Amino acid sequence: MSWSKDDMVRRAAAELEDGQVVNLGIGMPTEVANHLPAGVNVTLHSENGLLGMGPFPYDDEVDPQVINAGKQTVTVLPGGSVFDSALSFAMIRGGHVDMAVLGGLEVACNGDLANWTVPGKMTTGMGGAMDLAAGARRLVVLQTHVAKDGKSKLVPSLGLPATALRCVHRVITELGVFDPAGDHFVCVEKAPGVGEEEIRKGTAAPVVFR
Repeated sequence: MSWSKDDMVRRAAAELEDGQVVNLGIGMPTEVANHLPAGVNVTLHSENGLLGMGPFPYDDEVDPQVINAGKQTVTVLPGGSVFDSALSFAMIRGGHVDMAVLGGLEVACNGDLANWTVPGKMTTGMGGAMDLAAGARRLVVLQTHVAKDGKSKLVPSLGLPATALRCVHRVITELGVFDPAGDHFVCVEKAPGVGEEEIRKGTAAPVVFR
């Protein structure tokens, strides 16, 4: 047993706190907006220049000029604002984003993150990942525990090109919740039915269980 992708997204949503400004990365992190806990209201930021992002529009509400960083049409909530990319990145670099939830390719036990390219494969570029990883006050990474080839994505040190260094506060995978702790990971929560041996087998770095 392990968490499904929907379970992982729900667990990531539980990390958000009322009143925060939050940036959700492309892919699985985007779905976090659909699972906010009751009573938790956050302001969603998109690095292409949108603060106060709302849900995906119905067919009769689509405005092709209102998109998120993943080029998906979205809505703007009352009180939301739009601005240029320079101001958006000034917000990120100035520490005004409370939390970012990003996908990951590898996370090292000292908090280093690789999430933008695999050498030899096509890539569209880093986008805002480097700025968000370095500039957000708290960074949660939502990723599978192992890659498609079976290699662990929780590692002693990065083998892929780095996005940012010592930036990750928490990693959520299908096996549980892990905090980088310098030379090891701390497992703060196991997914239901997942044992310590399964986690150790899938983790390239040492793991301590809380």
